[in-house]
Formats: sequence, structure tokens, C-alpha cells
Amino acid sequence: MPVMRGLTILVATADPERFRMALTLASANAALGGRTRVYFHEAAVGVLATSEPMIGTAVETGAALIACQTGLAMAGMDASALPPGVETGGLVGLLADLGDDRLDTI
Repeated sequence: MPVMRGLTILVATADPERFRMALTLASANAALGGRTRVYFHEAAVGVLATSEPMIGTAVETGAALIACQTGLAMAGMDASALPPGVETGGLVGLLADLGDDRLDTI
């Protein structure tokens, strides 16, 4: 099997169906061995406070889940409110490390 390019997914809204799709896509890509990152931008950070089981699945398969620092502040949340395995970061840092990853916005 050829080496798989990485996949970086930007979740732009708090829509639960799009949230679940992003996590499903991330889990599949990570399971195939590709570097996988999901960035939850601004309002999308709020969906991380749900008990969605796909959050754990995505982390277990090796996907990096990143909560927007600005989004956390907008939601009145801090990193301690995030599920295990979810880190914080910013869009500039994410894009600076994009490399040859495919970039998808959901």
C-alpha cells in the first residue's frame, strides 16, 4: 500500500451531523495509517463538550483533535472541559504545519 498523505479537517460549525462526519472521516483516515488532524474552529469547539462516542474512537485510532483557543474563550470553556486526548491550538500553527496534507473543511 502506498504511503498515505495526511488529512487535516477544519470543522467550521457546531452542526452535529458535520461534527460526526468529521470524526468518522478522521477515524477512517487514521486507521489507514495517515496522519490525521481535526481542528474545531470557534463555535465548533462547543460540540466537544458532548458525550459523542466518536470523539474517543477518533483519538483511539490516532487522530489528533485540536480545539481552537479562541473558540474555547468564546464558549467560556477552558482546556480542562475538553474530553481526554483533545488538545488546544491555533489556526496559524495548524496551517504552518500543514505540509502536503490534504485540507478539508466540514
